[in-house]
Amino acid sequence: MSGFDLTPPNAVQRAALEATLDEAERRVLLAHGTEAPFCGVFLDNKRDGVYSCRLCGLPLFRSNAKFDSGTGWPSFFAPYAPGHVRYVRDTSHGMVRTEEVCARCGSHLGHVFPDGPPPTHERHCLNSVSLSFTARGDALPDPLGRGGAEAAAAD
Repeated sequence: MSGFDLTPPNAVQRAALEATLDEAERRVLLAHGTEAPFCGVFLDNKRDGVYSCRLCGLPLFRSNAKFDSGTGWPSFFAPYAPGHVRYVRDTSHGMVRTEEVCARCGSHLGHVFPDGPPPTHERHCLNSVSLSFTARGDALPDPLGRGGAEAAAAD
């Protein structure tokens, strides 16, 4: 158990969160789009901290699980906590892939592939616009005002 409240935002909260998104974020997070490779702001981020869902603030990945996959998108070998990411079969674009969505709000994050490094051999390939970054020691985002673990410092 991660200590984070995974209850989805209610309709009013969700509308308020969605109102903060720009066009690119809406296209990716809400319409399951993809940003172009090698352009995301977090691709080359080497700072220590936590990557969270851009929409609801749930921590998704730690910087110590990030690696350079050479694909053009930020890649991680393990999520922040197993229950923070949900997996959905994706048959779009004439192929079968595993889509990743935020377990709390359902926002599209990217896809996971079985070709990553040890110990998991997973490559969680994410869109930068799906994420926010909190430097180690700074308070994690808490856009839903839930407090508790939500207000903790990035580890």
